Amino acid sequence: MLGDYNPSIEMYRHWLYVDAQAGAVLDRAMPEAKKPASPWESKGRLNRAGEALRKEQLSEADIRILNVWRGAHNHILNTFQAILHNRTKGKSISVAQRLKRRWTITDKLSREPTMQLARMDDVAGCRLIFSSVKALRDFRAEFHKAKFNHKRKNEIDKYDYIRHPKPTGYRGIHDIYEYNTTSVKGLPCNGLLLELQYRTRSQHAWATAVEVITRITENQPKFDKGDERYKDFFRLTSEIIARVYERSNSCYPELSDRELLERYVNNDGEIGLFQMLLGLTVIRRVVPDGGNTILQFTVNGDLIVHRVPLGNAPTEMYFELEKKNPDDDIVLVKADTFAEIRSAYRNYFSDTNEFLRLVREGCEVLSKPRGKKRSKHRSSRK
Repeated sequence: MLGDYNPSIEMYRHWLYVDAQAGAVLDRAMPEAKKPASPWESKGRLNRAGEALRKEQLSEADIRILNVWRGAHNHILNTFQAILHNRTKGKSISVAQRLKRRWTITDKLSREPTMQLARMDDVAGCRLIFSSVKALRDFRAEFHKAKFNHKRKNEIDKYDYIRHPKPTGYRGIHDIYEYNTTSVKGLPCNGLLLELQYRTRSQHAWATAVEVITRITENQPKFDKGDERYKDFFRLTSEIIARVYERSNSCYPELSDRELLERYVNNDGEIGLFQMLLGLTVIRRVVPDGGNTILQFTVNGDLIVHRVPLGNAPTEMYFELEKKNPDDDIVLVKADTFAEIRSAYRNYFSDTNEFLRLVREGCEVLSKPRGKKRSKHRSSRK
C-alpha cells in the first residue's frame, strides 16, 4: 500500500536524493552540480519501484519514490487546467482533471506485464466534453497550434477512437503531452506525461455507464473482461449511439438497423442490464464550489465528497485518505464548478440517466422506416 509520505510541490525546494546502493531516501538540499534530473532520481529507479508495486514487495524507499512521482503529476495537471480554462472560456465545453487512482495504477501494471511505470502516460488526465464531434475536432485542431513548450507525443490519428473505435465500443480521442518548462517551480516535473481526453456528451454518457457497471458487478467491459453478454451490450449500445447521434459507426457497421435492434433486444432480454441501470439511485450530493475535490466511494456503496480547503495541499489530503481507506475507490479531481465535476465524473454519482435516454431514444429512431428517422438527433460526423 502507498502511504506514510505526503508530498507537495513545495518539497521541490529540496531535491530528493536517492542513495541507490543503500536503498535509503534522504530529503536534503544538494549542491547544484550534483542534483539529479528529477526528485525520484531517474526513470530506472522509478521503474524499479513500479516493479516492486507490481509484485507487492514495496520498501519504504519505493513508497516514497512512488508518492513523490504521483504528487508531481498534480502540478502538471494544474498547469494544463489553466491552459484549457483560457482556451475554452465562453464555449460550451466542460473541462475537468483527475489524478489516477492508486489501485488503477497497480491494476494497469498487472494487466500489462511489460509496462514500465515511467512510460505510464495517463497518471495525470484532463477531460474535455463537447456538444458534437465537429466542435471536438475544431477545438483539437486549434489546440494543436498552441504555442507552448509542452510537446504532443502521439501522431494525430494514433488515438482517434472515433474514426477507429476500440473493440469494446469506446469512442473518443486522446492526446499525450510531455510537460516541458523552464520555470524553477516546474523544472523537476519536466518529462512527465499527461493525457487529454476529448469526448462528445454522448460518448461520455456511454463511458460513464461502462464505469458504473465495472464498479457494481464483477464484469469489466472497459478492459474486455467478464461475461461476453455484458461486453456485447456495450458494443451494441455504442453502435446505436454512434449511428443515431453522430452519423457514424462503432463496432457493428455491417449490421442493418433492424439487425442491430434485434441483437440488442435479445441481449438485454437475457441480462437485463438496462433495467439494472434504471434501478440505480443517483447520488444527489452537492458541494457549493468547484476546485480541488476528493471523491471517495466506500466499500459500502456510499459516496463521500471531500472539499479540499484553499491553502491545503490536495495531494497530502488525498494520500492520507488512501492510506486510511485502502479498500475504497478514491480520486482527486478538479473543475471550476461542482456541476462540472458531477458531469465529468458521473460514474461516482451512479448517474447513467443520459446513457439510458440516448439508448431508449436511439432505439426508437432506428425502429422507424429510414425516410422517417428524426434527423434532429444527428450531428455532423466531422
